[in-house]
Amino acid sequence: MRNIIYIIGINIVLVSCGIYSFTGASIPADAKTVSVEYITTKAGNTPASLNQIITEGLKDIFLAQTSLDLTENQGDLSFSGQITKYQIKPMAIKANESAAQNRLTIGVKIKYNNSIDNEKNFESLFNRYRDFDSSENLADVEEILIEEITKELIEDIFNKAFVNW
Repeated sequence: MRNIIYIIGINIVLVSCGIYSFTGASIPADAKTVSVEYITTKAGNTPASLNQIITEGLKDIFLAQTSLDLTENQGDLSFSGQITKYQIKPMAIKANESAAQNRLTIGVKIKYNNSIDNEKNFESLFNRYRDFDSSENLADVEEILIEEITKELIEDIFNKAFVNW
């Protein structure tokens, strides 16, 4: 019984001090706020809503998986960036030299500023893709592909900033 109380006590101390969270995120104890600037587009042919999907997705993951308050101004931790790639290209070529599959790739360049620990700052490129059958019309599958790709991109950004992978 004493061991159980001891383990629970240590978990409470670790979580409350900001050292560790059950999501695996390691957030500085002094950090209280996070800000996400509107993600801009540098790539051509991007759907008009892609900027907002990524921006709001980043905000949502911080609210859901951290105790940080979202602020419009420069937060203790801040994110900014731009979409650098939105590309569709053929992947698997069939015998008649037509594409069997196409690949949608989305790339973002993210700048993370940690005002509490400057050594944690980074500027990185994140790329994810999804393949789809060339017989499918992009307009029919684009929304689903974007949802899947941006979810992975957002998780990658969160993990790089807070899970130290």
